[in-house]
Amino acid sequence: MAIYLDHSATTPLRPEAAAAWLEAAATTGNSSSIHSHGQGARRALEDARETIAGTLGVDGIEVLFVSGGTEAINLAIKGLYWARNATAERPVIVTSRGEHHATLDAVEWLSEHEGADVVWLRLTDDGSVDADNLSETLARHDGRVALVTVLAANNEVGTVQPLGPLARATTDAGVPLHLDAVAAYGHVSVDLGAVRASVGAVGPVGPVAVSVSAHKVGGPQGIGALALHRSATVEPLLHGGGQQRRLRSGTQDIASAVAFAAAARVASGDRMTEGARLASMRDRLVHGVLEAVPDATVNGAPLESRDGPTRLPGNAHFSFPGCQGDSVLFLLDMAGISVSTGSACQAGVPEPSHVLLAMGRPEEVARSAVRVTLGHTTTEDDVDAFLRVIPDVIRSARRAGLSERDVAIR
Repeated sequence: MAIYLDHSATTPLRPEAAAAWLEAAATTGNSSSIHSHGQGARRALEDARETIAGTLGVDGIEVLFVSGGTEAINLAIKGLYWARNATAERPVIVTSRGEHHATLDAVEWLSEHEGADVVWLRLTDDGSVDADNLSETLARHDGRVALVTVLAANNEVGTVQPLGPLARATTDAGVPLHLDAVAAYGHVSVDLGAVRASVGAVGPVGPVAVSVSAHKVGGPQGIGALALHRSATVEPLLHGGGQQRRLRSGTQDIASAVAFAAAARVASGDRMTEGARLASMRDRLVHGVLEAVPDATVNGAPLESRDGPTRLPGNAHFSFPGCQGDSVLFLLDMAGISVSTGSACQAGVPEPSHVLLAMGRPEEVARSAVRVTLGHTTTEDDVDAFLRVIPDVIRSARRAGLSERDVAIR
């Protein structure tokens, strides 16, 4: 038995994407060349760009292909920061401590090397950014804010952010907003044009940038995209041929772009029906876990909401009292089931989930986190298998306990 329930880390390559990649990889041509081979490659590349643009509610010219979500996030955050500080002193970056490490490490680098002043927003009990706190923060630092950057949906606990109020606050304050939509893309609507229109954003304010990654929707690893509104200005990270609006240099990976577009087309077209299927299985998994382990807690937004989706449909995030999250992961792996923890393990030392700590959870709760995420290959049998083994796994993990004591080597 080998069951994969870690789709938020990466989801299996879709057959449509694999076929598209093989076909495109068999063709010859650099998309920057002016001969017929090059122009054929250019057409394939631009068709892929238009497809991705359509899924994000932007024009093709506004899509930059990059190496993945991490590069997209870095280009958006550093590029906006540098560009905004070229014309005035705007040292403040506003974000939350519950962001992905691509964001946290980027803003901390800017703080250390460029003198950025990072202002941290509150997270609510369910992991949402506090929109009132954002408005207050922007007013308090009026005229000094370079950008705001937040997750469109939290990659760990699955909470979908209130994009309308966040977009309104940044638009009213005249500040650009970057959305890390790597986890949200393909699962909930990520329509930059619609969000901008809903708050009347004009020019380089409000939501101007969205980061996404192919391998989260069944495309290949190693390619992503930054949707950047045509009015926004960023300083590039890479310098060279200036192939993409002079904002991202380098010969473009046409096969990966075409495969990305194929996966995005399927994920976008099936989003509503697939979301309902995943949410149904997710709810059954959550209720089954709570029945088997009554003192377990579910972290993040409620499973159901009258106001539309407030949680990614395939996300189930638990804390198991008396357990180390890594122990649960390893025991499930021994049972043939792959999940992830809410912790980062560096040099063999387990760390508590920074997201749960940002949400105000105690350290012992943050250490006991386990994330189970479903995707396009998940079946009801997979859920059944997980529910069969989880009681014994938790009993064994509790016998191991939490790693809170000093260990002496004798």
